[in-house]
Amino acid sequence: EVQLVESGGGLVQPGGSLRLSCVFSAYTYSHYYMAWFRQSPGKEREGVAAIDLHDYTTYSDSVKGRFTISRDNIKNTLYLQMNNLKPEDSAMYYCAASNINWLLLPKYEHWGQGTQVTVSS
Repeated sequence: EVQLVESGGGLVQPGGSLRLSCVFSAYTYSHYYMAWFRQSPGKEREGVAAIDLHDYTTYSDSVKGRFTISRDNIKNTLYLQMNNLKPEDSAMYYCAASNINWLLLPKYEHWGQGTQVTVSS
């Protein structure tokens, strides 16, 4: 069974940084395409960043240059480093996994429960 558990969310001031983590429980973690999504109340789930099997990354325009996605195949962990955070980055953040390279489309088969990020002064 595939399980994803996110952590690292919290309250941060505008301009601050957070690093989200997603621990992935599966023997073949390195065979999965991974991504981070976010969702605010009343809005659709938005793809933020994705990483493929060769560590090639894709970002949404809204976070490009501020967020960095990375993966550690030994620790079975996905990361999202978020810098220069803005109030509009406030959302529930989810990690997702799939054997198909969906990039930033919300069609991944496996999802975590989410971790809340709030950017406010």
